[in-house]
Amino acid sequence: MSDPGWSRQEPTWRAARPQLIADALKRAAARPSGNWYVVAASREIRPGRPFGRTVAGVELVLWRTESGRPAAGPGACPHLGAPLCDSVVESGRLICHWHGLDLTERGMPGWEPFPVYDDGVLVWVRLDAVGGEEPLERPCLPQRPDPAVSVDAVTTLVGACEPEDVIANRLDPWHGAWFHPYAFTRLTVVEEPDPAVNGDRFLVDVAYRVGSRAGVPVRAAFSAPEPRTLVMHIVDGEGETSAVETHATPLTAPGDPNPRTAVIEAVLAASDRPGFAVARAAAPLLRPLMRRAAARLWRDDLAYAERRRLLRGQGRFPGAV
Repeated sequence: MSDPGWSRQEPTWRAARPQLIADALKRAAARPSGNWYVVAASREIRPGRPFGRTVAGVELVLWRTESGRPAAGPGACPHLGAPLCDSVVESGRLICHWHGLDLTERGMPGWEPFPVYDDGVLVWVRLDAVGGEEPLERPCLPQRPDPAVSVDAVTTLVGACEPEDVIANRLDPWHGAWFHPYAFTRLTVVEEPDPAVNGDRFLVDVAYRVGSRAGVPVRAAFSAPEPRTLVMHIVDGEGETSAVETHATPLTAPGDPNPRTAVIEAVLAASDRPGFAVARAAAPLLRPLMRRAAARLWRDDLAYAERRRLLRGQGRFPGAV
């Protein structure tokens, strides 16, 4: 498929109606999350070492137990507040490096572990005190391609914005070919969200760029299954059943005047081509390339999200309702 050229493509500003995007964002925000937050890629929680991250203002430490299951708890030692992300994991136990306090997934008085869920690609933690919703036993997991015939890669970037700014960016597919001409061309939104008709999804025809003048056409569906997640599924064309999950995890506490959000994006690539088996065998070499491509897109899109946050804070954002 040939490329018409950036300035000669069809303008999309009339179709990208601020109210339509704002309404889709409101509906996403109203869906239950069960208080689950994506913390990291499953591969980042490694046996024998702790992992630390602050989510929604809550300092966390995660590690793997002797059986390989992830565990999570407050990031400060209940004795004298040592950073447990700098501690030692031995035989599945977390041992504080200040005074040797031994912690396990069972917790102790004054140090209660958090529910944690490893879906094989991402690790989630449930923070009921922050989320304030009715807790769910497990997160709302999007449909994914069969792990036996797919390759996944997870990319994390951080921006000065709130989760809604990240999700709003993804609820505006019209910007793709204009803002990311190095990645997309010939983008057309063929179906807009209508909860009564299509389950509140966008359906988009787009060509993923190959080289400087050609693209591979696909049809993709975009939907927000919960407030902090936007999922893209390829429903027709090359890589059918592949998915991209964009998770917006707040790092700062609700209401913080200087919000920061981690974009944790999982790309799950699948193909029925015989040669894809070779790509799967070379997954350790392929993943850095997948992460690099995702990071390039999100460096742009975080600038978009940060700009949206700035204008909202000043009462100047045109889509504010």
